[in-house]
Amino acid sequence: MVPAGGAGTRLWPLSRASHPKFLLDLTGSGRTLLQQTWDRLLPLAGAEGIHVVTGQAHATAVADQLPAADVLAEPSPRDSMPAIGLAAAVIAAHEPDAVVGSFAADHVIGDDELFQAAVREAIDVAATGKVVTIGLQPTFASTAFGYIEAAEPLPGMPTARAVSRFVEKPDATTAGAYVASGAFSWNAGMFVTRADVLLGHLERLHPPLHTGLRAIADAWNTPRRDAALREHWPRLTRIAIDHAIAEPVSLDGGVAVVPGRFPWTDLGDFAALADTAASDDAVWVDADGFVANQTSQAVSVVGIEDAVVAVTDDAVLVTTRAHAQRVKAVPVAWQERGRDDLV
Repeated sequence: MVPAGGAGTRLWPLSRASHPKFLLDLTGSGRTLLQQTWDRLLPLAGAEGIHVVTGQAHATAVADQLPAADVLAEPSPRDSMPAIGLAAAVIAAHEPDAVVGSFAADHVIGDDELFQAAVREAIDVAATGKVVTIGLQPTFASTAFGYIEAAEPLPGMPTARAVSRFVEKPDATTAGAYVASGAFSWNAGMFVTRADVLLGHLERLHPPLHTGLRAIADAWNTPRRDAALREHWPRLTRIAIDHAIAEPVSLDGGVAVVPGRFPWTDLGDFAALADTAASDDAVWVDADGFVANQTSQAVSVVGIEDAVVAVTDDAVLVTTRAHAQRVKAVPVAWQERGRDDLV
């Protein structure tokens, strides 16, 4: 299951609501982030086993990029739990005990074989009835990610451990203590479990959400699909899978973590992109940094250290790596000025 949503506002003006980052080739590989996700999952699930959940506005573009994928279009964004729950419920209607996994469409992973090995161990653990997350080894004390605290090893599993708790994004001091302890990993939002286990937790913890998703899934392959979506989707609880399932189930000992030892980034901002992709050609005078230029214009930077410059046909962004997280405020400001064409 591949949730493909969001506008990637921290990568504006490259990423927009009309063409978000998962539809773009930001790394210069020749494949978009969505297509790279497909390539990683293909050996694990096969083409018939990959389901992409996206907004109706992007369903055609997703289908164009992934002609063999099963594309589930959600009428409106309601956070990750309804999106993932929809795909799980549709799958469970035919195969209740299927092992399902959720992997974001916009992550960059540096070693597909290590990724696939971690997922295969997660599948083995999930078969026992656990909800499994893949935790990423922290490379620095990030305040931009949530953290997972691991507890005792799971018997019979190579690397999997029980999850003690999930922690929201910490301050810098707390993040430093987490990394130093060696017991914490980054929460990258990757989850593997059986479909019936996921839906059982939903039924127990969020009965109305479970009922609505089941009703939609029952109608999915019938002429009643559109009517079911209109009736139930707007009333589904807007909630992330972390809050809906992972955090409460971990308190009962029902969640495990498999360490992911592969290079990973969510390309959350231009600082991350600069660490991942090559800078486009530019002239630097007493300056250095990263340029992403989608036009034929010549870019020159003078006297700015760690500069970030992004150029499209209709917009120019100039910032620094230190301010990369604040870029998300820019499209909001343009929209407030009535420039919906720039969002």
